[in-house]
Amino acid sequence: MNATSTALLTIDLQNDFLHPEGAYGRAGQGADSILALPDRIAPLKQALSKAGGTYISAQFTLVPGRDGNPLIAAHLKKLRPFLTKGDFAPNSFGHSLVDQLAPADFTVEKVAYSAFYQTRMEYILRAMKIDTLIIGGIVTNGGVASTVRDAHLRDIHTALLSDGCAAFNDDVHNATLKSLGSVTEIMTCAEAATKFGDSR
Repeated sequence: MNATSTALLTIDLQNDFLHPEGAYGRAGQGADSILALPDRIAPLKQALSKAGGTYISAQFTLVPGRDGNPLIAAHLKKLRPFLTKGDFAPNSFGHSLVDQLAPADFTVEKVAYSAFYQTRMEYILRAMKIDTLIIGGIVTNGGVASTVRDAHLRDIHTALLSDGCAAFNDDVHNATLKSLGSVTEIMTCAEAATKFGDSR
């Protein structure tokens, strides 16, 4: 991998998902495997940045309506009824990237699973001449899988971090890694970091 044409892309590693005072934390929703991700990914971010690479954070966004309540898809509201006014709102604490990974070189607000759907992702990749994405985040079977497949359709080389993404269920995580093996390279965070000079 050439560092200058490579970006680390994390999906949804935000306070509203991971912080105890975020939307999911307040609702008692979470998993230890998800909480472990930022500290595992941070050394890779540092190694890639030091080598001249780019870090992009794609962050799930609930756009506030005129009354302040989020514009939220019916299926998501049914799935996560605890989401309310202020959750995942742009420029809020909950919407922000977790401290262990902040700051990102670029932040992409996304309103659906994929980091490519109705976002400025492709513009950033073209402008920065990036042709390879190292992808991690949450959840493996949702935003991560959708982004990996969308990148594949665009002929962007990807590497999926097997221990740098997680789901609320380990069986679902493992099954998704297996299914994505036909469209992406799969490696650990440590293996990816060694490509940019970090031997840990």
